[in-house]
Amino acid sequence: MAGPLEGITVVEAGLWLAGPACAAILADWGADVTKIEPVAGDPFRGFAWNWDGRMNPPFELDNRGKRSVAVDLATDEGREIALGLLAAADVFVTNYRPGGLARLGLDWPTLHAHNPRLVYASITGYGLRSPDADRAAYDMGAFWSRAGVAASLTLPGEAPPYQRGGMGDHMTGLAAAGGICAALVRRGTTGAGELVETSLLRSGMYLLGTDVNINARTGAPTVPASVRAAVNPLLTGYACADGTWVWLLCLEGDRHWPNVAVALDLLDVLDDPRFVDMAGRRDNSTEVTATIQAAFLRRTRAEWAPILDDAGVWWAPVQHTHDLLDDPVAEAAGGFIDVPLADGTTARMVASPVDFDGKPSIPGRATPELGADTDAVLAELGHDPATIERLRQAGVIR
Repeated sequence: MAGPLEGITVVEAGLWLAGPACAAILADWGADVTKIEPVAGDPFRGFAWNWDGRMNPPFELDNRGKRSVAVDLATDEGREIALGLLAAADVFVTNYRPGGLARLGLDWPTLHAHNPRLVYASITGYGLRSPDADRAAYDMGAFWSRAGVAASLTLPGEAPPYQRGGMGDHMTGLAAAGGICAALVRRGTTGAGELVETSLLRSGMYLLGTDVNINARTGAPTVPASVRAAVNPLLTGYACADGTWVWLLCLEGDRHWPNVAVALDLLDVLDDPRFVDMAGRRDNSTEVTATIQAAFLRRTRAEWAPILDDAGVWWAPVQHTHDLLDDPVAEAAGGFIDVPLADGTTARMVASPVDFDGKPSIPGRATPELGADTDAVLAELGHDPATIERLRQAGVIR
C-alpha cells in the first residue's frame, strides 16, 4: 500500500542524524526523498568502520528509502543543481547550521522567494532565534546535556550516564516530520509554504516536560530519584532471583496495593500504616521498597510473570534492546520491517514508530550508495551526459 505522503517530493541537505532521520521517516511514509550529500559524503557514512566497512546499521536506518546526489554546494554550479531540485520540491529538510545555509543561499527567505510553496524544515541544536543558533550541538550537547536529560538521570555524587546514540536526534526528527505534515495540510488551504522549526534543545525540554513544567510553575527544582527510594514504591524497578528486573506500573498506588500484597505474599503488612496508602508508602519509601525487593528475590522473572498477571498487578520486563529481537510483542507491534538493500536482498531493521491503515511503513528504496543517483537526477533536471561528465571532472558532483 502506498504511504500517505506518496506524491510529496522532499529534498534533504542533512548530516549525521536529526535531519536525515526526519527525511527517512518521510520516506517510510511514502515521500520521494533526494538526499544532497557533499562529494565526500555524509560523514555518518564513515561510521562503517565500526563494522569493518561491511555495513553501517545506524546510517542505514536514517537514510533508507532515499536517492543520493553528491554535489559540492560551495560551487556556483552545485548551488544551481540544488536550486533546480528545490524549484519543484514540496519540502526541504536540513540540519545544517543557519549561518552556513545563508552563505549557500539555502536559507528560508531565499528559498521561500525561489519556491513560495516550499515547506522549509529547519532542525538546529538551539533554535534559529537563539544566540547559540550557530553553535555546534549534536544531541549529546543540546538534548542530552543542556536540556537536562543527563542530569535528570544522575543521582547525587554519581557521574552522568553515557547517552546512547541518536536518542535526541530521533525524537527531534520525528517532531520535525510531524511539523512538516501539519504545514503541508495548511498549504493545502493557503497554497503557501512555511518555515517549520524544531531543535534538539526543545525536544529535550519537551521530553522532560513534566519536570520542566513543575520547575516553571513552582520555581522548585526537580531532582533524580533512585529506584530504591521512589516516591511511589509501586512505580519502580525490582531485581528478581535470576538478575533480571521487572518494573511495577502501579501509578494508582492505593488501587493496586492489595493486588501487589497478594502477589508478593505480603499479607502480613497489607494493613500496615507504612504500606497501606500513598502517604505512608511515600514517607517510608526506603523501607517499603526494601520489603518489596526482598519478596521479588524469591523467584525468577519467568516465575513471577504469571503470578503478577494472575493477581492483576501491572508490570513490564526491563529489557535490553537486543532482547527486543526475540520479543514476540515487539514483533507483533510492528517494531521490525524488512528493508531492501542495494544488493537486492533485504535486512531486518527497526521500523519508524507510525503505521497507517494497519500496514507497516516500508521504504521503497534501499539505503543509497554515495552519489548513486547523481546522474539520473541531473538528467531529470535537463543536463545532458556531456555536461554531467564535465561537472564530475570539475569536482562539482560525484
